[in-house]
Amino acid sequence: MAAEGEYESILCVKPEVNVYRIPPRASNRAYRAADWKLDAPDWSGRMKVTAKGKVAYIKLEDKVSGELFAQAPVNEYPGVAMETVSDSSRYFVLRIQDDNGRSAFIGLGFGDRGDSFDFNVALQDHFKWVKQESEISKSNQLGDSGPKLDLGFKEGQTITLNIGQGKKRDKPRPQGSAGVGLLPPPPGGKIAPPPSSGSSNHNIVPQTAGTATDCLLELDSSNSNTVVPSNQSSDLVWGDFSAPASSVPPPSTPQNSTNWIQF
Repeated sequence: MAAEGEYESILCVKPEVNVYRIPPRASNRAYRAADWKLDAPDWSGRMKVTAKGKVAYIKLEDKVSGELFAQAPVNEYPGVAMETVSDSSRYFVLRIQDDNGRSAFIGLGFGDRGDSFDFNVALQDHFKWVKQESEISKSNQLGDSGPKLDLGFKEGQTITLNIGQGKKRDKPRPQGSAGVGLLPPPPGGKIAPPPSSGSSNHNIVPQTAGTATDCLLELDSSNSNTVVPSNQSSDLVWGDFSAPASSVPPPSTPQNSTNWIQF
């Protein structure tokens, strides 16, 4: 039974339950709700499940006045105080007791399957908590009776603490420029092609719209009216570096200055 001074907590409340008289069990087989008069319950009212200490109480009360009709103390679940039937999940068998200790078995039924599920879960949660509390109390008793761990310093024992001498962390090295690629060219830009090998040894002079007379006058001013005849051997050696035939006149014999005036 519950100890004095413990508070009572409410686990579950259902506003509508039915109570049935059940025939005495003739054998060890489970109860069946089909053997009861389900269409004519003997009592209807409110059910309240409370807990005081480790004991749960199933109380059947009047809907209006709240007067107690019957009470079933439950010390363990599943157990003798409350049993399930074999043919339905909405009906149970309760062992009720009065203040004089007399007991009787009645049938308890719910109209909704969800109500019976809540009733079942409330009792399971309570006795799960009871089991955990008993295991904790047993472990505390074993811990008090067992040898205690001595963490104190023995006589003459010392300890050294190194404060502020932690291992220095290596700073991350900056990445070199080797991993940085070249920037791509701007969109729409064109890269000029490299110069060809054939034109690397020549100085190309663009031709302007002029006559052969202008070319001869330029040669006359640079050579001081002197034309050096070129022989055939020098032409073969320096032929690659000779000027185009269109800009240099063919070799001719020396003439007097009167021939230049005609141009």
